[in-house]
Amino acid sequence: MRADYYTVKDYGESELIIQKSRFLTYVSRAETEDEALEFIQEIKKKHHNANHNCSAYMIGEHDTIQKANDDGEPTGTAGVPMLEVLKKQGLKDTVVVVTRYFGGIKLGGGGLIRAYGRATSEGITATGTVVRKLHHLMRVTIDYTWLGKVENEIRQSAYPLKEISYADGVNLFVYVPVTEENVFTAWMAELTNGQAEIVSTSSEFLEFDN
Repeated sequence: MRADYYTVKDYGESELIIQKSRFLTYVSRAETEDEALEFIQEIKKKHHNANHNCSAYMIGEHDTIQKANDDGEPTGTAGVPMLEVLKKQGLKDTVVVVTRYFGGIKLGGGGLIRAYGRATSEGITATGTVVRKLHHLMRVTIDYTWLGKVENEIRQSAYPLKEISYADGVNLFVYVPVTEENVFTAWMAELTNGQAEIVSTSSEFLEFDN
């Protein structure tokens, strides 16, 4: 499983006018190809009277699914430059649709490539990106006598404290980056003189602004 990767926040859009043509960009996160195709169809339905609804998406841990569609524009002038922007920015699980309303002035092959690339970049900027980092949710079980010290140290650390539960002992659930599990475990052991029980309960991604 990937430890961290970049993707878009959720959904965003932008508008660009070039030589009287309107380029409307729609960006969304999509974790499956079906989600990407559904999003593309939604935009196509919304702009069914547009000249073109070009699209590109990259999905999968190793970018195993990469698709680009020129939707009637000259081959290689729309979908491919859109996909290239996703690649250059290293964005995974992302789908982009650029809708064009022709303004009467032809842009030429080079002009189209630049226009669709720029529209994609501006759409991504408007949406915003995040880095998703894989964390282990660690359960730290301690005696009540250690609670004040351990809770205080965790809250002052870079490790997010999810929750605390109280039973025969105290359970603190802490998010720890997968690469720091051993460091965290050693820290807790030192902090409690080896009296803490530390186990990984699950793994999940946390998002941070890029």
